[in-house]
Amino acid sequence: MLPKQREVEVPLLQVILALGGQAQPKDIYPLVTKKFPQIRDEDLMETMASGGKRWTNRIQWARQNLVANGELDSPGYGIWRITEKGRQRLTKAKKAKVLEIAPPVPSFVELYEEYEASFRSQLLDNLHALSPGEFEHFARRLLRAYGFADVRVTQMSKDGGIDGYGKLRLGLATMNVAFQCKKWQGNVGRPEVDKFRGAIQGEFEQGVFFTTSDFTSEARDASLKRGAVPVILLNGESIVNLMIEKGLGVERVPLYVYYERPTDFVETDED
Repeated sequence: MLPKQREVEVPLLQVILALGGQAQPKDIYPLVTKKFPQIRDEDLMETMASGGKRWTNRIQWARQNLVANGELDSPGYGIWRITEKGRQRLTKAKKAKVLEIAPPVPSFVELYEEYEASFRSQLLDNLHALSPGEFEHFARRLLRAYGFADVRVTQMSKDGGIDGYGKLRLGLATMNVAFQCKKWQGNVGRPEVDKFRGAIQGEFEQGVFFTTSDFTSEARDASLKRGAVPVILLNGESIVNLMIEKGLGVERVPLYVYYERPTDFVETDED
């Protein structure tokens, strides 16, 4: 059985530190795998709907969470680097291991967070499994769920550098918005954002850029520029968040937590 995402984070930091503080994924994956001798060969061969290896995807999600927490960053394309905050976490983990007598029993909140992380990972797997054309039509549905009107997908041969467009009502005004979709394995860079902005300049007031992967820091810096059409960047994680928020392909089920003793509801003559 593959370890949970949260169980991968500290070993991942340990491996990167052992490799000199930064390394490429191809050098990291096998060393992280060695940290878990219980993983079987058949576990490593397990694939997702998108065709990718589930174990590799789990390491990538662990890395994404570490980046979000400021414990990993990327000094360049394809490089994972541990930060000072990540080093501090390893120091704390080492001290905690020395003091630990028995493994802690996961709380209800921890179990819920683990389930949610797994659920979000599954949604992202489903996005990766879409064809480029299906991803464009999915983006159209997501924009409509968000409140856009007259959302259309352009014909591939006549898209003029955009994949679709629609209208967003803001009070009494209406904003013309174009969108672009990229199903990439690597991060989308600034040249793609600049190219998209050039295609919509003068005709649209805003752009939305969808990708199942992520954006480089340069692309994020270039997305909002003074005097230029703003481009909203939505990576895989942001798209999953919107799906959950708007209920697109996701159904929320109420969860009730019982926290009072039955005797608290028993009336007495003194009540």
